[in-house]
Amino acid sequence: MSNELNQDLDRDSDQDSGRGERGVPAVDALVVGLDAGGTRTRAVLASAADGRPLGEGVAGPGNALTVPVAQLTKHLVEALAGAVPEADRPRVVAVVGGFAGAAGTADEPGRVNALTALTGALRRLGIPAHEVRICSDIEAAFAAAPGSAGPPADGLALVAGTGAVAMRIADRHCEKTVGGDGWLLGDDGGGFWIGREAVRVALRMADRRGGDTALAALVGRELGVPGAVLPYPPGEASAYEDGELAYEGEGGLGLPWPRAAREAYRRHVLPAVMAQPPVRLARLAPLVAEAARKGDALAQAILEEAAGHLADCVRALAPTPGESLVATGGLLGPDGPLTGPLDRRLSALGLVAHWVPDGSRGAVALARHAHNAGPDTHPEKKNQ
Repeated sequence: MSNELNQDLDRDSDQDSGRGERGVPAVDALVVGLDAGGTRTRAVLASAADGRPLGEGVAGPGNALTVPVAQLTKHLVEALAGAVPEADRPRVVAVVGGFAGAAGTADEPGRVNALTALTGALRRLGIPAHEVRICSDIEAAFAAAPGSAGPPADGLALVAGTGAVAMRIADRHCEKTVGGDGWLLGDDGGGFWIGREAVRVALRMADRRGGDTALAALVGRELGVPGAVLPYPPGEASAYEDGELAYEGEGGLGLPWPRAAREAYRRHVLPAVMAQPPVRLARLAPLVAEAARKGDALAQAILEEAAGHLADCVRALAPTPGESLVATGGLLGPDGPLTGPLDRRLSALGLVAHWVPDGSRGAVALARHAHNAGPDTHPEKKNQ
């Protein structure tokens, strides 16, 4: 299945010997890679000859399914303008954009939106790139894997940020996707899922269905719950004195949390959660990591279960031991809270994850590949 689109913009016939498109000397040609995700859009300008980064621009969200085309175009203009000085724009020969929401075939809405916004932004800035291609942000991240022969063609990719998704890549295109079904139906193991679990264990502690956990206080503070109704350390006074001095939950901490305070806690937490977009719960994921580092058993259990969900996504792709696996997203990487538990599960599958911070470097590699390879001839590509 193809995940590339190619848009020729005002192709010029000037093909002097030793010169690239529109008369740009090959040694001076530039490419741009874009990583457009759910929270930010990053553009990187690089040398077409060796991939050396020369400039960077950052703007707002770039999800091609959730950000309206006009706003997406504005964000792309801002990021591209920051990365590419006006004097260098005629030298850009190829642009590849890795967009969240742009997986699938060429005629799917996210891909159409991404192409419309990107070509509009390039025209607005006067960037005459002849190779303009769209891929998913996951494909771009996979292309960032190390290798001496250019971006890898085949393997696996795993993303764990606000959401969670795994993908099999074949010939640099998405062949199969597991997960990534959004906050309502899927994304198990991602930041939203972890944040929602944090609220759930806090509420279960408050109504005595579950064990006691430091997450009740951490979540409450983050959601603006008055300090007087939070569970408090032993020895501290409470504004609620109703004769019930401690909550004796499964965890055995015995945190002093009188019944009236617990009921008030629930009355504050529920409206605070419902008043915001559901995916905002992802901001609570760092609280789970914090509590887990301090030994909170329920927080540790949440992270272990999240890592299990991610490993299940990879397992569903029928991996071969030793196969290339690229991982990205804020929950993974050197300091990611899921890195340790996930690595243990991947090891059992004979896999080692190579982490990349985002897809911008991979998008640059794909742009260089597109420039060198010329027009895409993949059988399922659709020219726009």
